[in-house]
Amino acid sequence: MQHVSQAPTDPALNQDPYPFYNRIRPLGDLVWWEDYNMPVAGSHAVVSSLLRDRRFGRENPFPPEIPAHQAPFYAVEAHSMLELEPPRHTRLRGLVLRAFTSRRIKELAPEIEALSHSLIDDFPDAPFDLLTEFAQKLPVIIIARLLGVPEDKAPDLLRWSNAMVRMYMAARTRADEDAAALAATEFSDYLRSYVEARRAKPADDLITNLIAAEEDGERLSTEELITTCILLLNAGHEATVHSLGNGVKTALLTGLRPENPDTFAEEVLRFDPPLHMFTRFATDDIEAFGHQFKKGDQVGLLLGAANRDPLVYPAPDSFDPDRAMPAHTSFGAGLHFCVGAPLARLELSIALKALFARCPNLALAEQPEYATSYHFHGLTRLMVTR
Repeated sequence: MQHVSQAPTDPALNQDPYPFYNRIRPLGDLVWWEDYNMPVAGSHAVVSSLLRDRRFGRENPFPPEIPAHQAPFYAVEAHSMLELEPPRHTRLRGLVLRAFTSRRIKELAPEIEALSHSLIDDFPDAPFDLLTEFAQKLPVIIIARLLGVPEDKAPDLLRWSNAMVRMYMAARTRADEDAAALAATEFSDYLRSYVEARRAKPADDLITNLIAAEEDGERLSTEELITTCILLLNAGHEATVHSLGNGVKTALLTGLRPENPDTFAEEVLRFDPPLHMFTRFATDDIEAFGHQFKKGDQVGLLLGAANRDPLVYPAPDSFDPDRAMPAHTSFGAGLHFCVGAPLARLELSIALKALFARCPNLALAEQPEYATSYHFHGLTRLMVTR
């Protein structure tokens, strides 16, 4: 296996990771990324295969000892279906899907459209940051409404989410870990009181539906409910903000507009996805793609690289909203395919359509820059003029 060295905190990588992916993809099915001390996959075929390979999972067979200052964060993670395998994952996902139905998501379309236009109404005339005025507000308000928590709690939800998500970014600091632990505690305490209120007085919201969801006589515990709500916000919000920002930036640089919002949104997700690496643990001693994995070894799946594989996507570095293409890997695949994918697609499609219909003269006010937060891939800000 060939070895490569590339610091994930390198600003050049974070501004444009695709040349690095183009360099490593021809080196083999798996390449050893020295900075992560593990093999990574960069082709569409291998990434897609490993996402579906049940010999790899999200649970570490040899979980490390958790430092005391991180305990509140990992107490929440312990109930996250994103970090679990069957049978717990099967039970949790089944219960969540009973509440988080496609019908319920589709019913949100008019609400997402109305909110998009309301946020656009409030755009200032002077240059402004589209991330803070639009991309960050829309998904957090929608998830607040979906959960049934007051909209005026959105700033707290956003603050807690941002702090917790930093635990997954390269070069996190002790300060980041302390902030994530505090956010996990405050978020859990708030939701616990809210769940108990909904148990006593049901309403037409996702928390009530999650409480009522039942499969084979089993229901979600309070801790599982809390973690599921946090997961829906953290995983969905961070990705949607980045997708919106990356999509608008791409539209402004290419001059292309969402004539067909659904296919445009899909190409945004392929071309510049919000998450670039997802990891899996080998559940046993196994062989895959010529490499011998020991139980507990990790493999990195480079979603951003797979989406630009020239063997699958002709002219992969060109943004083409009309391209016919196989499924991209931005939502994962297999057992852990993103449960919020329908909502993310709906928000992205509706928001982009509304934005460019209302602001046909939208233009960049300065060159946008990506945050140094690999393996997330999103802008620090997006200054625009109307």
